[in-house]
Amino acid sequence: MYFTWLDSNSWLIELGEKRILVDPWLVGPLTFGSSAWLFKSDRPHPRPIPDHLDLILLSQGLPDHAHQPTLKQLDRHIPVIASTNGANVVNQLGYTQVTPLTHGQSVEFGHRLHIQAVPGSLVGPNTIENGYILRDQLTQDSLYYEPHGFHSSTLKQMDPVTVVITPVVNLVLPFGITPIQGYHSGLEIAQWLKPQFILPTAAGGDVEMTGLAMTLVRAVGGAAELQTILRANHLQTLVLEPKPGERFQLP
Repeated sequence: MYFTWLDSNSWLIELGEKRILVDPWLVGPLTFGSSAWLFKSDRPHPRPIPDHLDLILLSQGLPDHAHQPTLKQLDRHIPVIASTNGANVVNQLGYTQVTPLTHGQSVEFGHRLHIQAVPGSLVGPNTIENGYILRDQLTQDSLYYEPHGFHSSTLKQMDPVTVVITPVVNLVLPFGITPIQGYHSGLEIAQWLKPQFILPTAAGGDVEMTGLAMTLVRAVGGAAELQTILRANHLQTLVLEPKPGERFQLP
């Protein structure tokens, strides 16, 4: 397995002889509708779009996971596996090979890669988006990806994975609203899936965030704090902090 963190929620994952682009935001600013005054994220330096892609994997339909300016730059013939909302976005953009997955559904991609959708982030009052478990059926290398730290109790029944990609901080807004809750759920997911490694996602990287929301948000936790908690609970999981844009292999 090779990983390249492309900032925010975006990853290039090389698993099962496939190059998988996850939740890409690579060009232009990131906003939610016309509310740049509330939140806007910019890249001081554009991130090159990876080449030779075999698959696009979308966990959600929101712009920070299915970023339309980025998706418009990609080849519409690249296969896409997505949540229902993510599938709606790429269908509207004219993608030709779109497979929506609901919770519990799975698909074989190529001759080695098994992808299963699991319940993920709560988005709005009634919508639960996707997390994913990916497994190379030849080597048994595997990963679990969930970008907001919302981990379904159904994962207790799953086989262990090699690596978990999830937030390691809580982002807290006024009135106790926590759109990202990685710090408090990191121990939980390590106990359930027993990964060898945790890779942080969602926060940090080479991006600049502005807007009213950034004056109100408070970050709690971090990689070092989670590693301390894991050790205190006698878990051998290592929290790694990849550098944005650098391809690396797990030690």
